[in-house]
Amino acid sequence: MAQMELAALDLIQEFFRNPFMDSLMPAVTRLGDAGFFWILLGLVLFCSRKYRRTGAAVLLSLAADLVICNLFLKNMAARVRPCDLNPAVQLLIARPSDFSFPSGHTAAAFTAVFSLYRENNRLWKPVRVLASVIAFSRMYLYVHFPTDVLGGVAVGWVCALAGQALSGRLLPPEKEVY
Repeated sequence: MAQMELAALDLIQEFFRNPFMDSLMPAVTRLGDAGFFWILLGLVLFCSRKYRRTGAAVLLSLAADLVICNLFLKNMAARVRPCDLNPAVQLLIARPSDFSFPSGHTAAAFTAVFSLYRENNRLWKPVRVLASVIAFSRMYLYVHFPTDVLGGVAVGWVCALAGQALSGRLLPPEKEVY
């Protein structure tokens, strides 16, 4: 399986690698570093009275993602990164020090996407585009396998469900006043 995934990453390198993408992809991937962008999005939404519950759902989902993805799954799977299996590829970013599966950048990005979607917030559509580009950047940069990225998407869905359930208990929908 790893050989097929390395072949897929090599195809990405062959067909997409160019100076423009070499400067763009590290910048795109930095948006996902430590979940900062997604935390900021959740905080902005939470500070708005109209979107407080959505912001809470995003933030609680991201907290679930941190625990499930970074503290549990990565250490349990202990998957080696593709850049360690193919050191001939020139990395454009610093080599990540943690394990590969699942992609934390992808998980956090899609946690935000699915949280917005589950809360019926229209921002989910443009956020989905950004999340997809971040997920692609992880493969372009040769630090994640395609299944790491797919695993990150799946973790995002589970975390969004958990975050929405928690936010629904903590911040029930406002009742109409007659």
